[in-house]
Amino acid sequence: MIQRLHRSDLGYSLRSLMENDPAFRPLAYFSMEVGLKESIPTYSGGLGVLAGDILKSAADLGVPMAGVTLLYRKGYFVQEFNADDWQKEKPVQWNPSHELTLLPNRVLINLQGREIQVGVWVYEIIGATGYPLPVYFLDTDFEPNHPDDRKLCWYLYGGDNCYRLCQEFILGVGGLRMLRDLGYMNIETFHLNEGHAGFLTLELMREQGYYDPDKIREQVVFTTHTPVPAGHDYFEFGLIDRVFPAEALSTLRRMMPDVPGVSMTELGLKYSRYVNGVAKKHAEVSNAMFRMETVDWVTNGIHPTTWVSSGMRKLYNRHIPGWEQDPGRLVQALTIPKQDLWAAHQASKLRLFARVLETTGKQLDPEVLTLGFARRAATYKRADLLFSDLKRFMEVAGGNKVQFIFAGKSHPSDNGGKALLQKIRKVARDLEESIPIVFIDNYNMEIASLLTQGVDLWLNTPIRPREASGTSGMKCTMNGIMNFSVLDGWWIEGWIEDVTGWSIGPEPNGETPFEHYDESLDAIDLYNKLERKIIPTYYENHDKWVDMMRHTIALNASFFNTHRVVREYASKAYSIDFRGM
Repeated sequence: MIQRLHRSDLGYSLRSLMENDPAFRPLAYFSMEVGLKESIPTYSGGLGVLAGDILKSAADLGVPMAGVTLLYRKGYFVQEFNADDWQKEKPVQWNPSHELTLLPNRVLINLQGREIQVGVWVYEIIGATGYPLPVYFLDTDFEPNHPDDRKLCWYLYGGDNCYRLCQEFILGVGGLRMLRDLGYMNIETFHLNEGHAGFLTLELMREQGYYDPDKIREQVVFTTHTPVPAGHDYFEFGLIDRVFPAEALSTLRRMMPDVPGVSMTELGLKYSRYVNGVAKKHAEVSNAMFRMETVDWVTNGIHPTTWVSSGMRKLYNRHIPGWEQDPGRLVQALTIPKQDLWAAHQASKLRLFARVLETTGKQLDPEVLTLGFARRAATYKRADLLFSDLKRFMEVAGGNKVQFIFAGKSHPSDNGGKALLQKIRKVARDLEESIPIVFIDNYNMEIASLLTQGVDLWLNTPIRPREASGTSGMKCTMNGIMNFSVLDGWWIEGWIEDVTGWSIGPEPNGETPFEHYDESLDAIDLYNKLERKIIPTYYENHDKWVDMMRHTIALNASFFNTHRVVREYASKAYSIDFRGM
Protein backbone atom coordinates (compact mmCIF):
# COMPACT_ATOMS: atom_id res chain seq x y z
CA MET A 1 0.00 0.00 0.00
CA ILE A 2 1.18 3.54 -0.66
CA GLN A 3 2.36 5.20 2.54
CA ARG A 4 1.20 8.78 2.80
CA LEU A 5 3.88 10.97 4.34
CA HIS A 6 3.31 14.24 6.16
CA ARG A 7 5.51 17.27 6.51
CA SER A 8 5.77 16.68 10.26
CA ASP A 9 7.41 13.29 9.76
CA LEU A 10 11.06 13.47 10.75
CA GLY A 11 13.81 11.83 8.77
CA TYR A 12 12.21 12.25 5.36
CA SER A 13 13.73 14.47 2.71
CA LEU A 14 11.72 16.91 0.63
CA ARG A 15 12.15 14.52 -2.31
CA SER A 16 10.57 11.70 -0.31
CA LEU A 17 7.65 13.95 0.54
CA MET A 18 7.21 14.94 -3.08
CA GLU A 19 7.34 11.34 -4.23
CA ASN A 20 4.66 10.10 -1.84
CA ASP A 21 2.39 12.96 -0.84
CA PRO A 22 -0.52 13.60 -3.24
CA ALA A 23 -0.15 17.31 -2.53
CA PHE A 24 2.97 17.21 -4.70
CA ARG A 25 1.29 15.52 -7.69
CA PRO A 26 -0.03 18.35 -9.89
CA LEU A 27 -0.78 16.08 -12.90
CA ALA A 28 -3.44 13.40 -13.37
CA TYR A 29 -3.55 11.21 -16.48
CA PHE A 30 -6.93 9.59 -17.28
CA SER A 31 -7.24 6.71 -19.74
CA MET A 32 -10.02 4.17 -20.35
CA GLU A 33 -7.36 1.48 -20.64
CA VAL A 34 -3.79 1.20 -19.40
CA GLY A 35 -1.41 -1.54 -20.54
CA LEU A 36 1.40 -2.05 -18.04
CA LYS A 37 2.16 -5.75 -18.54
CA GLU A 38 0.42 -8.84 -19.88
CA SER A 39 -0.47 -10.09 -16.37
CA ILE A 40 -2.65 -6.99 -15.84
CA PRO A 41 -5.12 -7.45 -18.75
CA THR A 42 -6.68 -3.97 -18.60
CA TYR A 43 -5.86 -3.04 -22.20
CA SER A 44 -6.98 -4.00 -25.70
CA GLY A 45 -4.27 -2.50 -27.87
CA GLY A 46 -2.41 0.62 -28.86
CA LEU A 47 -4.33 3.19 -26.79
CA GLY A 48 -3.80 1.35 -23.53
CA VAL A 49 -0.23 0.31 -24.21
CA LEU A 50 0.64 3.89 -25.14
CA ALA A 51 -0.90 5.09 -21.86
CA GLY A 52 1.19 2.57 -19.95
CA ASP A 53 4.34 3.59 -21.80
CA ILE A 54 3.73 7.30 -21.10
CA LEU A 55 3.21 6.59 -17.40
CA LYS A 56 6.39 4.48 -17.29
CA SER A 57 8.44 7.25 -18.91
CA ALA A 58 6.89 9.78 -16.54
CA ALA A 59 8.09 7.61 -13.65
CA ASP A 60 11.57 7.31 -15.21
CA LEU A 61 11.76 11.08 -15.56
CA GLY A 62 10.35 11.84 -12.13
CA VAL A 63 7.25 13.63 -13.40
CA PRO A 64 4.79 14.24 -10.51
CA MET A 65 1.82 12.46 -12.07
CA ALA A 66 -0.84 9.92 -11.11
CA GLY A 67 -2.71 7.66 -13.54
CA VAL A 68 -6.42 6.82 -13.38
CA THR A 69 -8.20 4.02 -15.24
CA LEU A 70 -10.78 1.24 -14.69
CA LEU A 71 -10.22 -2.28 -13.41
CA TYR A 72 -11.56 -4.95 -15.76
CA ARG A 73 -12.07 -8.13 -13.76
CA LYS A 74 -12.81 -10.12 -16.92
CA GLY A 75 -10.01 -8.42 -18.87
CA TYR A 76 -10.38 -7.76 -22.58
CA PHE A 77 -10.78 -11.39 -23.68
CA VAL A 78 -9.00 -14.65 -24.36
CA GLN A 79 -9.00 -15.30 -28.11
CA GLU A 80 -9.98 -18.69 -29.52
CA PHE A 81 -11.03 -19.90 -32.97
CA ASN A 82 -13.67 -22.44 -33.94
CA ALA A 83 -13.41 -25.01 -36.73
CA ASP A 84 -14.37 -22.31 -39.28
CA ASP A 85 -11.57 -20.01 -38.10
CA TRP A 86 -14.08 -17.60 -36.59
CA GLN A 87 -12.86 -15.75 -33.50
CA LYS A 88 -14.53 -16.62 -30.20
CA GLU A 89 -14.01 -14.79 -26.93
CA LYS A 90 -13.65 -16.04 -23.36
CA PRO A 91 -13.29 -13.96 -20.18
CA VAL A 92 -9.78 -13.55 -18.82
CA GLN A 93 -9.21 -15.29 -15.52
CA TRP A 94 -7.01 -13.11 -13.32
CA ASN A 95 -6.87 -12.07 -9.71
CA PRO A 96 -6.27 -8.32 -9.21
CA SER A 97 -4.90 -8.94 -5.71
CA HIS A 98 -1.91 -10.75 -7.23
CA GLU A 99 -0.81 -7.57 -9.03
CA LEU A 100 -2.50 -4.63 -7.31
CA THR A 101 -3.18 -3.37 -3.81
CA LEU A 102 -6.78 -2.72 -2.76
CA LEU A 103 -7.09 0.59 -0.89
CA PRO A 104 -9.79 1.24 1.75
CA ASN A 105 -11.10 4.36 0.01
CA ARG A 106 -14.68 4.46 -1.29
CA VAL A 107 -16.54 7.25 -3.07
CA LEU A 108 -20.18 7.46 -4.06
CA ILE A 109 -21.75 8.14 -7.46
CA ASN A 110 -25.34 7.84 -8.66
CA LEU A 111 -26.31 6.12 -11.92
CA GLN A 112 -29.70 4.87 -13.13
CA GLY A 113 -31.24 6.01 -9.84
CA ARG A 114 -28.95 3.84 -7.71
CA GLU A 115 -26.12 4.80 -5.40
CA ILE A 116 -22.87 3.04 -6.29
CA GLN A 117 -19.76 2.64 -4.19
CA VAL A 118 -16.58 2.99 -6.22
CA GLY A 119 -13.42 1.44 -4.79
CA VAL A 120 -9.84 1.61 -6.00
CA TRP A 121 -6.78 -0.57 -6.48
CA VAL A 122 -3.28 0.81 -6.96
CA TYR A 123 -0.19 -0.26 -8.85
CA GLU A 124 3.08 1.61 -8.38
CA ILE A 125 5.36 2.04 -11.34
CA ILE A 126 8.89 2.44 -10.00
CA GLY A 127 10.93 4.60 -12.36
CA ALA A 128 14.54 4.07 -13.37
CA THR A 129 15.78 6.23 -10.49
CA GLY A 130 13.33 4.81 -7.95
CA TYR A 131 10.61 7.44 -8.41
CA PRO A 132 7.16 5.91 -7.70
CA LEU A 133 4.19 6.76 -9.90
CA PRO A 134 0.79 5.42 -8.76
CA VAL A 135 -1.80 4.13 -11.21
CA TYR A 136 -5.31 3.88 -9.75
CA PHE A 137 -7.78 1.26 -11.02
CA LEU A 138 -11.43 2.06 -10.23
CA ASP A 139 -13.74 -0.85 -9.37
CA THR A 140 -17.43 -1.28 -8.52
CA ASP A 141 -17.48 -5.02 -7.79
CA PHE A 142 -18.13 -4.61 -4.08
CA GLU A 143 -20.93 -5.08 -1.57
CA PRO A 144 -23.45 -3.49 -1.15
CA ASN A 145 -23.66 -2.47 -4.83
CA HIS A 146 -26.53 -3.78 -6.96
CA PRO A 147 -25.50 -6.93 -8.91
CA ASP A 148 -25.76 -5.05 -12.22
CA ASP A 149 -23.58 -2.22 -10.91
CA ARG A 150 -20.94 -4.67 -9.69
CA LYS A 151 -20.46 -5.74 -13.32
CA LEU A 152 -19.77 -2.22 -14.61
CA CYS A 153 -16.00 -2.69 -14.27
CA TRP A 154 -15.88 -6.24 -15.62
CA TYR A 155 -15.39 -5.77 -19.35
CA LEU A 156 -13.25 -3.42 -21.43
CA TYR A 157 -15.30 -2.18 -24.40
CA GLY A 158 -18.02 -4.68 -23.56
CA GLY A 159 -21.78 -4.42 -23.21
CA ASP A 160 -24.13 -1.95 -24.88
CA ASN A 161 -24.05 1.84 -25.11
CA CYS A 162 -25.60 2.18 -21.65
CA TYR A 163 -22.83 0.05 -20.16
CA ARG A 164 -20.23 2.20 -21.91
CA LEU A 165 -21.90 5.42 -20.71
CA CYS A 166 -21.86 4.20 -17.12
CA GLN A 167 -18.19 3.23 -17.39
CA GLU A 168 -17.23 6.64 -18.71
CA PHE A 169 -19.14 8.37 -15.91
CA ILE A 170 -17.29 6.19 -13.39
CA LEU A 171 -13.95 7.04 -15.00
CA GLY A 172 -14.48 10.80 -15.23
CA VAL A 173 -16.66 11.64 -12.25
CA GLY A 174 -15.75 8.72 -10.01
CA GLY A 175 -12.09 9.07 -10.91
CA LEU A 176 -11.89 12.70 -9.83
CA ARG A 177 -13.83 12.03 -6.63
CA MET A 178 -11.44 9.19 -5.84
CA LEU A 179 -8.39 11.37 -6.38
CA ARG A 180 -9.82 13.93 -3.96
CA ASP A 181 -10.53 11.20 -1.43
CA LEU A 182 -6.93 10.00 -1.77
CA GLY A 183 -5.67 13.49 -0.97
CA TYR A 184 -5.02 14.93 -4.45
CA MET A 185 -6.31 18.43 -3.78
CA ASN A 186 -3.79 20.45 -5.81
CA ILE A 187 -3.97 18.95 -9.29
CA GLU A 188 -3.24 21.64 -11.85
CA THR A 189 -3.69 19.62 -15.05
CA PHE A 190 -5.99 16.74 -15.95
CA HIS A 191 -4.83 14.98 -19.11
CA LEU A 192 -7.61 13.11 -20.93
CA ASN A 193 -6.17 10.34 -23.08
CA GLU A 194 -9.06 10.19 -25.59
CA GLY A 195 -12.59 11.37 -24.80
CA HIS A 196 -13.64 8.50 -22.54
CA ALA A 197 -12.92 10.50 -19.36
CA GLY A 198 -14.61 13.66 -20.62
CA PHE A 199 -17.27 13.63 -17.89
CA LEU A 200 -14.50 14.69 -15.53
CA THR A 201 -15.40 18.20 -16.67
CA LEU A 202 -18.83 17.74 -15.08
CA GLU A 203 -17.25 17.00 -11.73
CA LEU A 204 -14.88 19.95 -12.03
CA MET A 205 -17.89 22.16 -12.71
CA ARG A 206 -19.70 20.75 -9.67
CA GLU A 207 -16.65 21.28 -7.46
CA GLN A 208 -16.30 24.96 -8.30
CA GLY A 209 -19.92 25.56 -7.37
CA TYR A 210 -20.65 27.98 -10.19
CA TYR A 211 -20.72 27.87 -13.97
CA ASP A 212 -17.41 29.01 -15.41
CA PRO A 213 -16.34 27.07 -18.54
CA ASP A 214 -13.09 29.04 -18.81
CA LYS A 215 -12.05 27.85 -15.35
CA ILE A 216 -12.58 24.24 -16.49
CA ARG A 217 -10.55 24.76 -19.67
CA GLU A 218 -7.63 26.06 -17.64
CA GLN A 219 -7.35 22.64 -15.97
CA VAL A 220 -7.83 20.17 -18.84
CA VAL A 221 -5.75 19.00 -21.79
CA PHE A 222 -7.05 16.49 -24.32
CA THR A 223 -5.43 14.00 -26.70
CA THR A 224 -7.50 12.66 -29.58
CA HIS A 225 -6.36 9.38 -31.09
CA THR A 226 -8.36 8.42 -34.12
CA PRO A 227 -9.84 9.87 -37.31
CA VAL A 228 -12.15 6.81 -37.55
CA PRO A 229 -15.76 7.73 -36.59
CA ALA A 230 -16.23 4.50 -34.57
CA GLY A 231 -13.47 5.70 -32.27
CA HIS A 232 -15.48 8.71 -31.07
CA ASP A 233 -18.11 7.78 -28.49
CA TYR A 234 -21.51 9.41 -28.84
CA PHE A 235 -24.42 9.22 -26.39
CA GLU A 236 -27.93 10.52 -27.13
CA PHE A 237 -29.56 12.61 -24.45
CA GLY A 238 -32.45 10.15 -24.34
CA LEU A 239 -30.04 7.61 -22.86
CA ILE A 240 -28.21 10.15 -20.70
CA ASP A 241 -31.56 11.31 -19.25
CA ARG A 242 -32.23 7.76 -18.01
CA VAL A 243 -28.75 7.17 -16.59
CA PHE A 244 -27.40 10.41 -15.10
CA PRO A 245 -28.40 12.01 -11.79
CA ALA A 246 -30.33 15.26 -12.14
CA GLU A 247 -27.49 17.62 -11.18
CA ALA A 248 -25.01 16.10 -13.64
CA LEU A 249 -27.64 16.02 -16.39
CA SER A 250 -28.51 19.68 -15.88
CA THR A 251 -24.84 20.69 -15.98
CA LEU A 252 -24.14 18.63 -19.08
CA ARG A 253 -27.10 20.13 -20.96
CA ARG A 254 -25.80 23.56 -20.09
CA MET A 255 -22.28 22.65 -21.22
CA MET A 256 -23.48 21.08 -24.49
CA PRO A 257 -26.60 23.04 -25.48
CA ASP A 258 -28.73 22.63 -28.59
CA VAL A 259 -27.47 19.14 -29.49
CA PRO A 260 -29.38 15.83 -29.48
CA GLY A 261 -26.49 14.01 -27.82
CA VAL A 262 -22.95 14.25 -26.54
CA SER A 263 -19.85 13.44 -28.55
CA MET A 264 -17.12 12.74 -26.02
CA THR A 265 -14.58 14.08 -28.48
CA GLU A 266 -16.48 17.37 -28.84
CA LEU A 267 -16.70 17.57 -25.05
CA GLY A 268 -12.94 17.20 -24.84
CA LEU A 269 -12.32 19.71 -27.61
CA LYS A 270 -14.63 22.30 -26.12
CA TYR A 271 -13.42 22.15 -22.53
CA SER A 272 -9.65 21.80 -22.87
CA ARG A 273 -6.97 24.48 -22.96
CA TYR A 274 -4.75 22.33 -25.18
CA VAL A 275 -5.68 19.66 -27.74
CA ASN A 276 -3.32 17.44 -29.67
CA GLY A 277 -3.30 14.64 -32.18
CA VAL A 278 -0.72 11.88 -32.05
CA ALA A 279 1.21 12.58 -35.27
CA LYS A 280 1.69 15.61 -37.50
CA LYS A 281 -0.56 14.16 -40.21
CA HIS A 282 -3.17 13.21 -37.64
CA ALA A 283 -3.30 16.81 -36.41
CA GLU A 284 -3.91 17.98 -39.98
CA VAL A 285 -6.68 15.40 -40.44
CA SER A 286 -8.21 16.28 -37.06
CA ASN A 287 -8.27 20.01 -37.78
CA ALA A 288 -10.07 19.31 -41.06
CA MET A 289 -12.48 16.82 -39.46
CA PHE A 290 -13.35 19.02 -36.48
CA ARG A 291 -13.23 22.25 -38.55
CA MET A 292 -10.59 23.69 -36.24
CA GLU A 293 -7.13 25.16 -36.52
CA THR A 294 -5.99 24.61 -32.97
CA VAL A 295 -5.24 20.88 -32.80
CA ASP A 296 -1.51 20.57 -32.19
CA TRP A 297 0.44 17.32 -32.33
CA VAL A 298 2.71 15.28 -30.11
CA THR A 299 3.78 12.28 -32.14
CA ASN A 300 3.55 9.05 -30.15
CA GLY A 301 6.45 6.97 -28.93
CA ILE A 302 7.16 3.79 -26.98
CA HIS A 303 8.82 3.12 -23.63
CA PRO A 304 12.38 2.13 -24.54
CA THR A 305 13.25 -0.39 -21.84
CA THR A 306 9.85 -2.11 -22.02
CA TRP A 307 10.20 -2.99 -25.69
CA VAL A 308 13.93 -3.43 -26.27
CA SER A 309 15.21 -7.03 -26.32
CA SER A 310 17.68 -8.20 -23.70
CA GLY A 311 20.39 -8.60 -26.34
CA MET A 312 19.86 -5.14 -27.81
CA ARG A 313 19.81 -3.61 -24.33
CA LYS A 314 23.22 -5.13 -23.59
CA LEU A 315 24.50 -3.90 -26.94
CA TYR A 316 23.32 -0.35 -26.26
CA ASN A 317 24.72 -0.40 -22.73
CA ARG A 318 28.10 -1.38 -24.12
CA HIS A 319 28.27 1.09 -27.01
CA ILE A 320 25.91 3.93 -25.96
CA PRO A 321 26.12 4.38 -22.17
CA GLY A 322 23.36 6.55 -20.73
CA TRP A 323 20.82 5.73 -23.45
CA GLU A 324 18.24 4.48 -20.95
CA GLN A 325 18.08 7.87 -19.23
CA ASP A 326 18.33 9.73 -22.53
CA PRO A 327 17.13 7.64 -25.51
CA GLY A 328 18.15 10.54 -27.76
CA ARG A 329 21.67 9.19 -27.41
CA LEU A 330 20.67 6.34 -29.71
CA VAL A 331 21.67 8.63 -32.58
CA GLN A 332 25.10 7.15 -31.87
CA ALA A 333 23.92 3.73 -33.11
CA LEU A 334 25.82 4.17 -36.38
CA THR A 335 28.96 3.24 -34.44
CA ILE A 336 27.65 -0.16 -33.31
CA PRO A 337 29.63 -2.97 -35.01
CA LYS A 338 27.46 -4.58 -37.65
CA GLN A 339 28.31 -8.13 -36.67
CA ASP A 340 27.30 -7.44 -33.05
CA LEU A 341 24.01 -5.90 -34.13
CA TRP A 342 23.17 -8.84 -36.39
CA ALA A 343 24.07 -11.36 -33.70
CA ALA A 344 21.75 -9.66 -31.20
CA HIS A 345 18.97 -9.60 -33.77
CA GLN A 346 19.38 -13.28 -34.66
CA ALA A 347 19.14 -14.20 -30.98
CA SER A 348 15.76 -12.42 -30.80
CA LYS A 349 14.66 -14.12 -34.01
CA LEU A 350 15.45 -17.57 -32.61
CA ARG A 351 13.55 -16.75 -29.42
CA LEU A 352 10.50 -15.75 -31.48
CA PHE A 353 10.71 -18.88 -33.61
CA ALA A 354 10.89 -21.05 -30.50
CA ARG A 355 7.59 -19.50 -29.36
CA VAL A 356 6.07 -20.06 -32.81
CA LEU A 357 7.07 -23.73 -32.68
CA GLU A 358 5.72 -24.09 -29.16
CA THR A 359 2.33 -22.51 -29.89
CA THR A 360 1.68 -23.51 -33.52
CA GLY A 361 3.88 -26.54 -34.11
CA LYS A 362 5.42 -24.87 -37.17
CA GLN A 363 9.17 -24.69 -37.67
CA LEU A 364 10.36 -21.47 -39.32
CA ASP A 365 13.78 -21.06 -40.91
CA PRO A 366 15.94 -18.37 -39.20
CA GLU A 367 17.81 -17.75 -42.47
CA VAL A 368 14.64 -16.74 -44.32
CA LEU A 369 13.41 -13.14 -44.50
CA THR A 370 10.56 -12.88 -41.98
CA LEU A 371 7.84 -10.23 -42.09
CA GLY A 372 5.57 -9.49 -39.14
CA PHE A 373 2.08 -8.00 -39.01
CA ALA A 374 0.34 -7.70 -35.64
CA ARG A 375 -2.25 -5.23 -34.45
CA ARG A 376 -5.95 -4.88 -33.74
CA ALA A 377 -7.90 -6.54 -36.54
CA ALA A 378 -9.97 -3.71 -38.01
CA THR A 379 -10.94 -3.50 -41.66
CA TYR A 380 -9.21 -0.15 -42.23
CA LYS A 381 -5.88 -1.70 -41.19
CA ARG A 382 -6.12 -4.03 -44.22
CA ALA A 383 -4.33 -7.05 -42.80
CA ASP A 384 -5.25 -8.89 -46.00
CA LEU A 385 -3.69 -6.42 -48.48
CA LEU A 386 -0.81 -8.84 -48.86
CA PHE A 387 -3.26 -11.41 -50.25
CA SER A 388 -4.99 -9.14 -52.77
CA ASP A 389 -3.48 -11.07 -55.71
CA LEU A 390 -2.51 -14.55 -54.59
CA LYS A 391 -0.88 -15.45 -57.90
CA ARG A 392 1.38 -12.41 -57.73
CA PHE A 393 1.98 -12.97 -54.03
CA MET A 394 3.22 -16.50 -54.68
CA GLU A 395 5.48 -15.31 -57.49
CA VAL A 396 7.11 -12.80 -55.18
CA ALA A 397 7.27 -14.67 -51.88
CA GLY A 398 7.36 -18.32 -52.94
CA GLY A 399 10.44 -20.48 -53.26
CA ASN A 400 11.42 -20.12 -49.59
CA LYS A 401 12.20 -16.42 -50.03
CA VAL A 402 9.83 -14.97 -47.42
CA GLN A 403 7.85 -16.18 -44.41
CA PHE A 404 5.16 -14.33 -42.45
CA ILE A 405 3.93 -14.13 -38.87
CA PHE A 406 0.51 -12.62 -38.07
CA ALA A 407 -1.23 -11.88 -34.76
CA GLY A 408 -4.10 -9.70 -33.60
CA LYS A 409 -7.53 -9.59 -32.02
CA SER A 410 -10.78 -8.27 -33.42
CA HIS A 411 -13.26 -6.41 -31.25
CA PRO A 412 -15.96 -8.94 -30.22
CA SER A 413 -18.62 -6.94 -32.10
CA ASP A 414 -16.56 -6.33 -35.24
CA ASN A 415 -17.56 -9.00 -37.73
CA GLY A 416 -15.52 -7.31 -40.44
CA GLY A 417 -12.40 -7.66 -38.31
CA LYS A 418 -13.24 -11.27 -37.55
CA ALA A 419 -13.64 -11.95 -41.27
CA LEU A 420 -10.13 -10.56 -41.84
CA LEU A 421 -8.68 -12.97 -39.28
CA GLN A 422 -10.63 -15.83 -40.83
CA LYS A 423 -9.21 -14.99 -44.26
CA ILE A 424 -5.62 -14.83 -43.01
CA ARG A 425 -5.91 -18.19 -41.28
CA LYS A 426 -7.50 -19.77 -44.36
CA VAL A 427 -4.81 -18.41 -46.71
CA ALA A 428 -2.14 -19.67 -44.31
CA ARG A 429 -3.57 -23.19 -44.56
CA ASP A 430 -4.08 -23.05 -48.33
CA LEU A 431 -0.51 -21.88 -48.98
CA GLU A 432 1.31 -23.83 -46.28
CA GLU A 433 3.13 -25.97 -48.86
CA SER A 434 4.37 -22.90 -50.74
CA ILE A 435 4.83 -20.03 -48.28
CA PRO A 436 5.14 -20.33 -44.48
CA ILE A 437 2.45 -18.16 -42.87
CA VAL A 438 1.71 -18.55 -39.18
CA PHE A 439 -0.88 -16.94 -36.95
CA ILE A 440 -0.21 -16.65 -33.23
CA ASP A 441 -3.39 -16.70 -31.16
CA ASN A 442 -4.28 -14.46 -28.22
CA TYR A 443 -2.12 -11.44 -29.05
CA ASN A 444 -0.89 -9.62 -25.93
CA MET A 445 2.05 -7.53 -24.74
CA GLU A 446 4.34 -10.54 -24.39
CA ILE A 447 3.69 -11.72 -27.94
CA ALA A 448 4.03 -8.14 -29.18
CA SER A 449 7.47 -7.98 -27.57
CA LEU A 450 8.62 -11.22 -29.19
CA LEU A 451 7.36 -10.14 -32.60
CA THR A 452 8.72 -6.60 -32.58
CA GLN A 453 12.09 -7.91 -31.42
CA GLY A 454 12.36 -10.96 -33.65
CA VAL A 455 11.00 -10.35 -37.16
CA ASP A 456 13.22 -8.91 -39.90
CA LEU A 457 10.73 -6.38 -41.26
CA TRP A 458 7.47 -4.87 -40.00
CA LEU A 459 4.49 -4.58 -42.35
CA ASN A 460 1.74 -1.98 -41.93
CA THR A 461 -0.95 -1.37 -44.54
CA PRO A 462 -3.74 0.96 -43.29
CA ILE A 463 -6.17 2.84 -45.50
CA ARG A 464 -5.11 6.52 -45.51
CA PRO A 465 -5.62 8.73 -43.58
CA ARG A 466 -7.07 6.50 -40.85
CA GLU A 467 -3.88 5.54 -39.04
CA ALA A 468 -3.64 8.28 -36.42
CA SER A 469 -0.13 7.28 -35.43
CA GLY A 470 0.64 3.60 -34.85
CA THR A 471 3.17 2.42 -32.31
CA SER A 472 3.89 -1.22 -33.18
CA GLY A 473 6.41 -0.17 -35.81
CA MET A 474 8.10 2.12 -33.28
CA LYS A 475 8.68 -0.87 -31.01
CA CYS A 476 10.49 -2.49 -33.91
CA THR A 477 12.82 0.46 -34.40
CA MET A 478 14.01 0.12 -30.81
CA ASN A 479 15.30 -3.30 -31.91
CA GLY A 480 16.79 -2.19 -35.23
CA ILE A 481 13.91 -3.56 -37.32
CA MET A 482 12.85 -1.54 -40.35
CA ASN A 483 9.29 -0.72 -41.38
CA PHE A 484 7.58 -1.45 -44.70
CA SER A 485 4.49 0.69 -44.44
CA VAL A 486 1.87 2.86 -46.06
CA LEU A 487 2.79 6.51 -45.53
CA ASP A 488 0.32 7.42 -42.83
CA GLY A 489 0.54 8.26 -39.13
CA TRP A 490 4.01 8.31 -37.61
CA TRP A 491 5.69 6.65 -40.60
CA ILE A 492 5.42 9.86 -42.63
CA GLU A 493 7.79 11.39 -40.08
CA GLY A 494 10.06 8.36 -39.65
CA TRP A 495 10.41 7.20 -43.25
CA ILE A 496 13.51 7.68 -45.36
CA GLU A 497 13.38 5.35 -48.35
CA ASP A 498 16.15 2.74 -48.38
CA VAL A 499 17.51 4.18 -45.12
CA THR A 500 14.96 3.50 -42.34
CA GLY A 501 12.73 1.23 -44.40
CA TRP A 502 10.37 1.36 -47.36
CA SER A 503 7.07 3.00 -48.21
CA ILE A 504 3.96 1.48 -49.77
CA GLY A 505 2.01 3.62 -52.24
CA PRO A 506 2.28 7.34 -52.99
CA GLU A 507 3.61 10.05 -50.74
CA PRO A 508 1.00 12.19 -48.92
CA ASN A 509 1.73 15.39 -50.84
CA GLY A 510 -1.74 16.83 -50.44
CA GLU A 511 -2.55 16.27 -54.10
CA THR A 512 -3.74 12.65 -53.94
CA PRO A 513 -7.50 12.51 -53.09
CA PHE A 514 -7.39 9.31 -51.06
CA GLU A 515 -11.17 9.13 -50.73
CA HIS A 516 -11.16 8.17 -54.43
CA TYR A 517 -7.85 6.34 -54.44
CA ASP A 518 -7.60 2.91 -56.07
CA GLU A 519 -6.44 0.75 -53.15
CA SER A 520 -5.24 -1.98 -55.51
CA LEU A 521 -2.32 0.31 -56.40
CA ASP A 522 -0.98 -0.19 -52.87
CA ALA A 523 -0.94 -3.95 -53.37
CA ILE A 524 0.94 -3.57 -56.66
CA ASP A 525 3.53 -1.34 -55.02
CA LEU A 526 3.83 -3.74 -52.09
CA TYR A 527 4.60 -6.68 -54.37
CA ASN A 528 7.02 -4.67 -56.51
CA LYS A 529 8.98 -3.27 -53.56
CA LEU A 530 9.15 -6.68 -51.92
CA GLU A 531 10.38 -8.30 -55.12
CA ARG A 532 12.76 -5.63 -56.43
CA LYS A 533 14.11 -3.92 -53.31
CA ILE A 534 13.55 -5.78 -50.06
CA ILE A 535 14.24 -9.41 -50.97
CA PRO A 536 17.40 -8.58 -52.98
CA THR A 537 18.74 -6.36 -50.21
CA TYR A 538 18.20 -9.01 -47.55
CA TYR A 539 19.84 -11.85 -49.47
CA GLU A 540 22.32 -10.09 -51.75
CA ASN A 541 23.40 -6.99 -49.84
CA HIS A 542 23.57 -8.01 -46.20
CA ASP A 543 25.93 -5.14 -45.37
CA LYS A 544 23.33 -2.59 -46.52
CA TRP A 545 20.55 -4.37 -44.61
CA VAL A 546 22.45 -4.15 -41.32
CA ASP A 547 23.43 -0.56 -42.06
CA MET A 548 19.74 0.24 -42.47
CA MET A 549 19.14 -1.38 -39.09
CA ARG A 550 21.68 1.01 -37.56
CA HIS A 551 20.02 4.00 -39.25
CA THR A 552 16.62 2.84 -37.99
CA ILE A 553 17.90 2.96 -34.42
CA ALA A 554 19.76 6.23 -34.88
CA LEU A 555 17.01 8.12 -36.72
CA ASN A 556 13.79 6.49 -35.44
CA ALA A 557 14.36 4.88 -32.04
CA SER A 558 16.17 7.98 -30.79
CA PHE A 559 13.03 10.08 -31.42
CA PHE A 560 9.92 7.89 -31.32
CA ASN A 561 10.05 7.12 -27.61
CA THR A 562 7.87 8.19 -24.69
CA HIS A 563 10.69 9.97 -22.89
CA ARG A 564 10.53 12.54 -25.70
CA VAL A 565 6.71 12.40 -25.67
CA VAL A 566 6.51 13.20 -21.95
CA ARG A 567 8.97 16.05 -22.33
CA GLU A 568 6.86 17.49 -25.17
CA TYR A 569 3.71 17.27 -23.09
CA ALA A 570 5.53 18.94 -20.21
CA SER A 571 6.48 21.94 -22.35
CA LYS A 572 3.47 22.16 -24.66
CA ALA A 573 0.52 20.96 -22.59
CA TYR A 574 1.44 21.02 -18.92
CA SER A 575 3.43 24.27 -18.97
CA ILE A 576 5.68 22.87 -16.28
CA ASP A 577 9.47 22.92 -16.47
CA PHE A 578 10.75 19.67 -14.99
CA ARG A 579 14.41 20.38 -14.41
CA GLY A 580 16.66 17.47 -15.16
CA MET A 581 14.14 15.61 -17.30
